[in-house]
Amino acid sequence: MAAGDCSAVELVEACIAAQGAAADLNAVVAATAEQARAAARHADQRRHRNEARPLEGIPVAVKDIFCTRGVATTAGSRILDGFVPAYESTVGAKLWDAGAILLGKTNMDEFAMGSSNETSWWGPVRNPWSPAAGPSLVPGGSSGGSAAIVAARAVPAALGTDTGGSIRQPASFCGVVGLKPTYGRCSRWGIIAFASSLDQAGPLTRSVADAALILQHIAGFDPKDSTSADLPVPDLHAALHGDVKGLRVGIPAEYRLDTLPVAVGDLWEQGIAWFRAAGAELLDVSLPHTRYALPAYYIVAPAEASANLARYDGVRFGRRSAGRDPDDLYTRTRREGFGEEVRRRIMIGGYVLSEGYYDAYYLRAQQVRTRIAEDFRTAFREVDVLLTPTAPSSAFPEGAKTDDPLAMYVNDIFTVPASLAGLPAISVPAGLDDDRLPLGLQLIGRAFDEATLLRAAAALENAVGTLPSPMGSA
Repeated sequence: MAAGDCSAVELVEACIAAQGAAADLNAVVAATAEQARAAARHADQRRHRNEARPLEGIPVAVKDIFCTRGVATTAGSRILDGFVPAYESTVGAKLWDAGAILLGKTNMDEFAMGSSNETSWWGPVRNPWSPAAGPSLVPGGSSGGSAAIVAARAVPAALGTDTGGSIRQPASFCGVVGLKPTYGRCSRWGIIAFASSLDQAGPLTRSVADAALILQHIAGFDPKDSTSADLPVPDLHAALHGDVKGLRVGIPAEYRLDTLPVAVGDLWEQGIAWFRAAGAELLDVSLPHTRYALPAYYIVAPAEASANLARYDGVRFGRRSAGRDPDDLYTRTRREGFGEEVRRRIMIGGYVLSEGYYDAYYLRAQQVRTRIAEDFRTAFREVDVLLTPTAPSSAFPEGAKTDDPLAMYVNDIFTVPASLAGLPAISVPAGLDDDRLPLGLQLIGRAFDEATLLRAAAALENAVGTLPSPMGSA
């Protein structure tokens, strides 16, 4: 667009057409085509006046968990049916101030609770890598809609949120880049809360450079968010151009699972070889409390969710069911408005916070979380980044794990530890398995050191080269 080869209007129209062609993915739940067309015309006018902003005219899809002024926001739940915010999330406002254009709200697991995007009130999302003559594959979750629409080449970038891996795992399943910043790097204001001490916004893109560019414009201190870090944001684009010679890359022993599929293990070894060939120093490290991360997460996150979701009672906003009295109204509204997975996590959260069980479960989980963070701090005295698989498998068929919640939760086994420690992490598409489905490698960095993390990710991306696109993508 800067060279005049393409206008914002042309780009937006191409993306609208591509989204239409990818409608069978069910990745977009609220289209904003007319709003985007008007914004594109305005963007072209600004560029003509030499007033173009950094992201002028670039379409971005936004996960339906971000509040968008004047556009329905449901968090994938029936209980928020009809909710249209009168305000914009801080992260979204930063994007629009930089010139980006909203091009649809993306489907997601209900209230971000899920690893397959099958718990959404809007129905499941189909992974664009699904075979034409076979079962539909899940895109991962909870940011599956954002990952799928980027993988389908229907939008250059999308926003997601990551609580225990909800950006990185779908990025791996869909063959795109997914970046979870350090907790506190981006404001949570205007994001519908799941687990307040874990939720963090981040981009899903087709390249590491695009992820750095989006993060550059959504990061920063926000006085409206008490968990937002008042720290400067470095020049992330400049960080991409350094080499990794001498970079210390740690390989955590505890991630070498006996049940790890051969294809995932082989790709991990290939990632180690790529870094070694680039001049990095590979070191074995130990994160001894990693084995407890998943059970600790599934105590802490539901506990926070049960508190956050108590506000949805049918009185102030969203869906309201008829009731004989206030208690009946609350009960009917929540029973009819929440899906099975959300109800399950609310009940788990209420249980671990209840009298007699708080010390045994919730307090113990928080102590484990502290030990996990200490493990990372110890490891980062010896290394600069950690290299691991992103997920224990490639995308699986729709319905394959819906009857077994524990099997579904295991999808987060490699992503949860960094979330509990509040560390930045990124998934980079690194190869295909025997079924020609994408697999990602994860890099984990020090807190607020996204610059080093992105430099390592760019080196990994360069070593991987160009991977195939999903069949039928625009």
